Amino acid sequence: MGDKKKLTIYEYSKCGTCRLAVKDLEQAGRELERLPIREQPPTADELAELVKRSGLPLKKFFNTSGEVYKELGLKDKLAGMSEREQLELLASNGMLLKRPIVTDGSRATVGYKPDDYKAVWHHE
Repeated sequence: MGDKKKLTIYEYSKCGTCRLAVKDLEQAGRELERLPIREQPPTADELAELVKRSGLPLKKFFNTSGEVYKELGLKDKLAGMSEREQLELLASNGMLLKRPIVTDGSRATVGYKPDDYKAVWHHE
């Protein structure tokens, strides 16, 4: 059986929030597979799966404060896009994704809130 402790985290090395999340998870004794979100973003299909596992609406996966989001004028465009188009857009540019994204294969979290991490990732 696989190691239950191992988590996959999509992160951006220059992101302070990602660094805090990694530190939090390592201190909780979790083993991490760290993937660079910009160079290796999840595919559209992987994202669809992550959205399902997170229980969150797809729009929560967009980095709405990021430059790319603003440059593309997505605030006004997303409503007119299908879910598939949104997933493919996210998969095409890792900087559009809210980070970090953490998954253990059955659950997923987006962003970093210490209380959420405690609830979801601290007791395996």
